[in-house]
Amino acid sequence: MSVAKKDYKRVTVKSLVEMKQNNEKISMLTAYDYTMAKIVDGAGVDVILVGDSASNVMAGHETTLPITLDQMIYHASSVVRAIDRALVVVDLPFGSYQSDPKEALRSAIRIMKESGGHAVKMEGGKEVKESIKRILNAGIPVMGHLGLTPQSIYKFGTYTVRAKEEQEAQQLKEDAIMLEKAGCFGIVLEKIPAKLAEEVAKSVSIPVIGIGAGGDVDGQVLVLHDMIGMTHEFNPRFLRRYMNLYEEMTTAIGQYVDDVKTQDFPSDKEQY
Repeated sequence: MSVAKKDYKRVTVKSLVEMKQNNEKISMLTAYDYTMAKIVDGAGVDVILVGDSASNVMAGHETTLPITLDQMIYHASSVVRAIDRALVVVDLPFGSYQSDPKEALRSAIRIMKESGGHAVKMEGGKEVKESIKRILNAGIPVMGHLGLTPQSIYKFGTYTVRAKEEQEAQQLKEDAIMLEKAGCFGIVLEKIPAKLAEEVAKSVSIPVIGIGAGGDVDGQVLVLHDMIGMTHEFNPRFLRRYMNLYEEMTTAIGQYVDDVKTQDFPSDKEQY
């Protein structure tokens, strides 16, 4: 059954909680630059994640680990300038919060002051609890991230589905409850069994956003470049491609090259 949507002129962390309470699903996409963020925001997406996935899709790194705090602030600043409606959440990159809570707070403050972002996201459960508390005490909203945590890829050794075994599943459920109690306004669950994700979403009152976590959570997030088909080699089961921009752009650019070579471009009408 469809649910009537409330018209939010500006999405806030409070709006997301209301959406969960009203059974309205939350839409979330990544963006890393002004032009793309303008399009995403204008299309009505509720949350824009300035993800450390910029390390992959924007800079060509194999993992999310190399991207720096300065680079995340640059991307977030570009996105914030484009936004009229969406809530902008910025990833704290690897190395900017794991060492100690004071470092985590300094990193979060820099993101908020220098980029104008609305909230930060950080990976992990009980191991980052003190950092979360310190950031929240400074008045900065925090979104958690459990399941497959890409910043820990070398610990896991693989991007396979997480929390399939009972012990890890139980720890994830406990971490989700801990994140809510600590004060997080939402949680991203990445690449875990759908049944487990449903249980987690029902166990907390804050929104749970899934990526590869089934449909019985409170919302979904995808990497924009994957969703619109600008990337074409990454094909996980959870990804739905809504366009094939890689093919369309390749064709268009190839046509431009041919038109230049054959002097078809510019035409008489395209010059002064």
